[in-house]
Amino acid sequence: MTVTILQRGDQGPAVQEVRDRLVRLGLLSPNASAAEDVFDDILLAALRYFQQTRGLTVDGVVGPRTFRRLEEARWKLGDRILSFAPGHLIHGEDVAQLQQRLIELGFALDRVDGIFARSTDTVVREFQRNIGLEVDGIAGPQFFKAIARLARTIAGGSQEHLREISTLDQFGKTRTVDSCTILLDPSDSKRSVLGTDLNESEVCWDIASRLEGRLGAMGTLVTFTRARNASANGERARAALANETSSDLIVSLSLDHHTNSAANGVATYYFGHEFSRSATGLRLAELIQEEVTSNTTLNDCRAHAKTWDLLRLTRMPSVWVELGYATNSRDAAIFGDPISRDAIAASLTSAITRLLAPRIG
Repeated sequence: MTVTILQRGDQGPAVQEVRDRLVRLGLLSPNASAAEDVFDDILLAALRYFQQTRGLTVDGVVGPRTFRRLEEARWKLGDRILSFAPGHLIHGEDVAQLQQRLIELGFALDRVDGIFARSTDTVVREFQRNIGLEVDGIAGPQFFKAIARLARTIAGGSQEHLREISTLDQFGKTRTVDSCTILLDPSDSKRSVLGTDLNESEVCWDIASRLEGRLGAMGTLVTFTRARNASANGERARAALANETSSDLIVSLSLDHHTNSAANGVATYYFGHEFSRSATGLRLAELIQEEVTSNTTLNDCRAHAKTWDLLRLTRMPSVWVELGYATNSRDAAIFGDPISRDAIAASLTSAITRLLAPRIG
């Protein structure tokens, strides 16, 4: 299946393949529609449910993000052999199921992200060592039998919830404003901002630059995912950059757009889904919402968990801030005003410094 944007009303083999995948996942009846290759309302409802349960934007459109998750969703634990391959990491829901079971057994994994990275390899080897299997980091038939047998004895409790709380507590103790490295990711979109001569890229760069100045004055090392007039790489490349540079935090800035001009307000996103979340990301997202809505007239559209690549593939807490709607006249007026943009930058600075404030106890 090629990465083609599909939506309601489309027809063809690609639509039929999307339908087949949703049928295999049990989200759609094989005979639910009169035509298998038509993107109808029944397929739309199943796709929206899939997007909701996987932490994706529920837009009913098969774009690159949704396509990748459909591809990953076809794997169930035991379907294939899993192992750590640097440079070619295995992604899939079978990996997520493996991570969830290891966490239930008490092994220390940061989160369930469906990526067989070094941290998962370490825990797999620890599991093998504990139960007497060959310690090779390979999750194969004998490994699956062992973990299935042990998983039946586990019931109740949430090891990961306790670990989330501990992770958040330790983050503020080990990092301070003057020792933290923050990667700023301003949007490079050229979409225009209603009623102004500015575009999204210019607004986000200006706010990011003001944020850099404030943080830099406190000793924070701030880097960017792109130069001022340059284009940014895709989400996966930006996530790789963050991991390579060992940043402590990632703050992505963009503007939202909607065909309904009444849509307005700021929203912040962090990594999370029904089985896992970034506690530090959630805390920063909540602080950003509180600070921005307190210091500007932007409405509070709250913090939300998502599994977008920039949030899921990074090893450090990451947030994606949709500062408001460029298609809304009231929000756009804020973006067109330098004083208001400075207020947004000051609010983001306050949120970050509150996250990094020393904790007593």
